[in-house]
Amino acid sequence: MASIHLTVNGKPYAVDTDPQTSLLSVLREQLDLTGSKYGCGEGQCGACTVLLDGKAQRSCITRVGAVSQRLITTIEGLANGEHLHPVQEAFLEAGAMQCGYCTSGMIMSAVALLQRNPSPGVGEIVNFMDGNVCRCGTYPRIVSAIQKAAKVASAASAAKGAGR
Repeated sequence: MASIHLTVNGKPYAVDTDPQTSLLSVLREQLDLTGSKYGCGEGQCGACTVLLDGKAQRSCITRVGAVSQRLITTIEGLANGEHLHPVQEAFLEAGAMQCGYCTSGMIMSAVALLQRNPSPGVGEIVNFMDGNVCRCGTYPRIVSAIQKAAKVASAASAAKGAGR
């Protein structure tokens, strides 16, 4: 066992665990952040996606000992108080989920995509989201939600720029 220091959703944590333990296990079992889901355990389905320094990462295959100096964001860290993140809002408005199991991973991947490219085309959205599996098959609504979130973010950015 080792004491590992993590920064999750802007808060510092110290956890006593084996450095080879998966980040997903630590998030769910020690920090009680259960939004990231265990899906395949092999990094193929995307249900466990979190952001590491703003980039999408599969937490089920990420060893906690390798992320102690990185900023970790989970689905629980996206909202600003009572205000949902634009991607979360867009997913709700587009009805981009059915069972909800994949939703947090989908949202985290979409946030990473929009940070990388604020206005992606449909092809880029599909390619980027390819590693996230939705067993309910709501892919068209997921793409629509990401497009909507991109438009909202673009409008907010333009409004912010006009207010200078």
